[in-house]
Amino acid sequence: MRYADKDRRRAETLRQKIGRRSIVMVGLMGCGKSAIGRRLATRLDLPFVDADDEIEQAAGKTISDIFLEHGEAYFREGERKVISRLLEGEAKVLATGGGAFMNEQTREKIAETGISVWLKADLPVLMRRVARRTHRPLLAKGDPEETMRKLMEERHPVYEQADITIKSCDIPHEVVVDDIVKRLLKTIS
Repeated sequence: MRYADKDRRRAETLRQKIGRRSIVMVGLMGCGKSAIGRRLATRLDLPFVDADDEIEQAAGKTISDIFLEHGEAYFREGERKVISRLLEGEAKVLATGGGAFMNEQTREKIAETGISVWLKADLPVLMRRVARRTHRPLLAKGDPEETMRKLMEERHPVYEQADITIKSCDIPHEVVVDDIVKRLLKTIS
């Protein structure tokens, strides 16, 4: 059997298993939620939605501007509402912001309507990836590496509640997508 045929059959089987549930990518900024999520959605022939993009569209401003003008608490409440709305309806692959899974209501909604996938990356990998972008409000002040280290300490125990944990490192994204598909097929009943 050709590799593409096997992928198609796996994707079809997985779509049947998940039904209307969404696959929700969680993890720290820079772990690959959007990049890997897009590829996973393509592989499974599901829509891809980036919660951060939806938040910016709903607010009519960037996340950095929301943080600056209204603060993190205001942003997090809007994020919770947007993610709740996005989890309604048909199955999709949803990339969330790094802090979204920290909200208990969001975690509960994801558990009810989706399957959470934690992309876990080591600090050096995260720092290399976030250094490429300057739009990270939580890294805008102080020492970015120290901030990231604190975020890891705070968030990893919560991310561990995800249904599946996948290592995200400097390997081709398609390899990570393969790992996710295999784990989902084994995990979902």
